[in-house]
Amino acid sequence: MIFRMRNLFFCTALAVLFMACEEILVVEDISQDAVTILAPTNNTVLTEGSVTFSWNKLLDTEQYRLQLATPTFENASQILLDSTITATNFSKALLLGDYEWRVRAENSEYQTTYTSQNFTVEE
Repeated sequence: MIFRMRNLFFCTALAVLFMACEEILVVEDISQDAVTILAPTNNTVLTEGSVTFSWNKLLDTEQYRLQLATPTFENASQILLDSTITATNFSKALLLGDYEWRVRAENSEYQTTYTSQNFTVEE
């Protein structure tokens, strides 16, 4: 009888532990979400110098992948930036020209699609 009680207790404890671990390991699926860009937005004209890229924080995100191309990703003559960061903004000095930037959110299991914007740097 004591052996059966220990077995029952052990199995119950193991089941509770397994369920608790499962909750810890669940990663939220962010693949249907989108990052909202704050600046620079489409067709913005900026002056030469440091440009700050900003976007809203997305829940359940561990990092963001930020990319910058000139003049566009489709017709890129140069990829200027391809980096992962944990902040929701990033600054970079840019010369005159046309640019396209994009950002996506990532966690350990999922990622959103890229949100893209284009802008121009003039004198």
